[in-house]
Amino acid sequence: MVLSSDATQERAEIGVIGGSGFYSFLDDVSEVTVDTPYGPPSDSLFLGAVAGRRVAFLPRHGRDHRLPPHRINYRANLWALRSVGVRQVLGPCAVGGLRAQYGPGTLLVPDQLVDRTKSRAQSYFDGEARADGQVPNVVHVTFADPYCPVGRKAAVSTARASGWEAVDGGTLVVVEGPRFSTRAESVWHAAQGWSVVGMTGHPEAVLAREIGLCYTSLTLVTDLDAGADTGEGVAHEEVLEVFAANVGRMRDVLFDVIGALPGNEDRDCLCVEALGGQDPGITLPS
Repeated sequence: MVLSSDATQERAEIGVIGGSGFYSFLDDVSEVTVDTPYGPPSDSLFLGAVAGRRVAFLPRHGRDHRLPPHRINYRANLWALRSVGVRQVLGPCAVGGLRAQYGPGTLLVPDQLVDRTKSRAQSYFDGEARADGQVPNVVHVTFADPYCPVGRKAAVSTARASGWEAVDGGTLVVVEGPRFSTRAESVWHAAQGWSVVGMTGHPEAVLAREIGLCYTSLTLVTDLDAGADTGEGVAHEEVLEVFAANVGRMRDVLFDVIGALPGNEDRDCLCVEALGGQDPGITLPS
């Protein structure tokens, strides 16, 4: 991988929020630092080409994994991606399975989301003045269907074409972390009919929606959560081991999805007009 730090004018059309395993083998990668009105993102953006598309990779936890889930600057991350031209975002993440059939190695592309976080800033439109003096209006966006239907379809179809039988739909419940669930919490999550549990899928999805980005989550099950039928207490080592065993497969699917997504100018989905004519009161990156 060749890095350049002077490519400040480079642009991308698709963003991937994930780990260094998704970009570290690419050639001619440009490392771009982006400032935002919400402070610094988790790390630099790493811009490269995949399947003939310009892609910006952002390490969600920082390249050295220094940021726990509840301390990630999600607002800065999505804003930084939009600032370099990104309009479609893929958000792979590791999750625990809440049903016995969703064991380690399962790829699930959720179509619903439940927020059980506690302390995260999850809106750009809070009516509070930013550091640059702009004051956002209070805006309410539709979020009944939290993920881009076009991105979801591309993710499921490309995974299945590669021989990975992705689960089409399900509910991702996002908890605060950084601890794993108690057994009682896990049993309760499963009893609600939810599918998988993770720590990082929210507020990424809603922040993307607020600023007109398509967002697609791809969840990799690394363990059966504490209360699943055959589950035991989750160990971090177990999560890392399963993720490492599947990261190459996930990377290949992501790159296939990137090639299958429409051009930004051809987007025709619920994400594009999320504001519904409401005035955000702030200038969005062009």
